[in-house]
Parts: sequence; structure tokens; C-alpha cells
Amino acid sequence: MLIRSSGFELALLSDVGNDRPGNEDSCGHLVETESQVVFAVADGVGGYEGGEVASAMAVELALQSFRESPPAWGPAKRLHRAVQRANIEIYNRALAVPELRRMATTMTAVVVNDGTLHAAHVGDCRLYVINGRKIRQITKDHTMVAERVRIGLLSPQQARVHPERSALSRCLGRELIASVDLITLGLEQGDRVILCSDGLHGVLEDRELEHRTRDLDAAKACRALIDIANQRGTADDLTAAVFLMTGAVAPLVRRTWRERIASLFGR
Repeated sequence: MLIRSSGFELALLSDVGNDRPGNEDSCGHLVETESQVVFAVADGVGGYEGGEVASAMAVELALQSFRESPPAWGPAKRLHRAVQRANIEIYNRALAVPELRRMATTMTAVVVNDGTLHAAHVGDCRLYVINGRKIRQITKDHTMVAERVRIGLLSPQQARVHPERSALSRCLGRELIASVDLITLGLEQGDRVILCSDGLHGVLEDRELEHRTRDLDAAKACRALIDIANQRGTADDLTAAVFLMTGAVAPLVRRTWRERIASLFGR
């Protein structure tokens, strides 16, 4: 699926991979205006049935909540509230339905508005920004292994093959209030944004994500990433969203910390 506007391209693609009976990943998008788009990737946990339900609920509810929220709140606050609402609904469903009591999901949701990217992140989906041929991982993985890497107990190379690399330290649906990382950064014309689940970044290194998407439109870039991961025999579901900033953007106006706090609490 390729979505185009005067200022951006977006494509999303999800695949069951090579070794799963069904897909526990979900993805979705909402184009609100010519200059504002929301997209999200979620990866469910808790067994196939629960994981599938949790990830689908997360994406659907977050997009619905964002669409129904007042634009006056601003994109960052709208996105944060949307993810928290999805978390509460998943938490309540898991309590109400015994068969789903272990369900939870990771999710990274992004809104790009006039060239400014806002993200809400929980779990181990990853958000990358590519400027030219330089790729940066914007999110941090909420896993036990990633925490050990950050404090120097493991190397990144050891983490990639660690048997517990998928053990989450944060996710949606396990607690009534989720701990969500909030990110804001400015994009430049020509930047590429990649949002993907661990089924993809677990088999493709960062430099490959950049190389495999270079000079491609968003839809072809998604397909290229999914195909190469499947060729390498990934055993997990895999999902990719690729966003291209094709239009000119205004410089990011940075707010003070007081202004950011006030916006989150509606003051």
C-alpha cells in the first residue's frame, strides 16, 4: 500500500514470516491532512490468539483515539493520550476474558506534522531516521537484554544472538498506566523514516536497512525489506513502515521544558 501527498510518501507492509501459523504483528495509518499523517506498528505477545488481539487493538484504538481527539491539543499530546487509551482498553480486555489474560503488545506510533516527527514508543519495535546515508535508531528497546547493553554488561553483537533478547521490560496491557517514551524531532526534505517490528530488525542490521531502501519509493522499500528478511529465514512475524519526507519543511521550533509539560497536562 502506497500513500502519497504533496509532502510525503508512506507505505506499510506486514508478513507472517517463515515459521508462524498466524501474524501477531499489526500496522495501520491515518492521513488527517495533506501535511499530517499517523502510522503505527505493534507486535503482540502472550501466545498467538492473545498477541494477535492485543496488537490489532493497540493500532485500531490508538488511531481511533487520535482521530477523535481535539486538534487544539497538538499532535504530541494527542498521540500520547491515544496510546494510553489503547493500553487501558487492552488491560481491561485481558482482565475480562480469561483466554486473553496474558495478552500484551509492543507499539510504536508516529505522527508527522509539517515536517516534525512525534513518536510514542513502548517495547522493541524500532524507529529509524535516515538522512542521506546516515541511519540513526531513534527509539530504545525496552528489553532486559537492551538494558544490559546500555549499562555495559553486554555488547550489541552479543545482544543480537542472546537467547533472551525478546524478553520485554515494558509493553502495553500489563499495567493500567503504561510507561511511554515520547520523542520529538525535526525532519529534513529527503529524510527516510523506517518503523519496524523485531522480526525485521532482528535479521537486518542498521546499515542494511539504509542500503536496501536507498533510491526506492516507500512501497518498494517496504517490499525489499520484507523479502530480504524472509530470504534469511526469519522465524518471526515482520512488519515495516517506510515514510519519505518529499516536501520542503520549516525548521523545528523547540519549546521550553515548561511549555512541553504544560502541553501534556492541557495547561
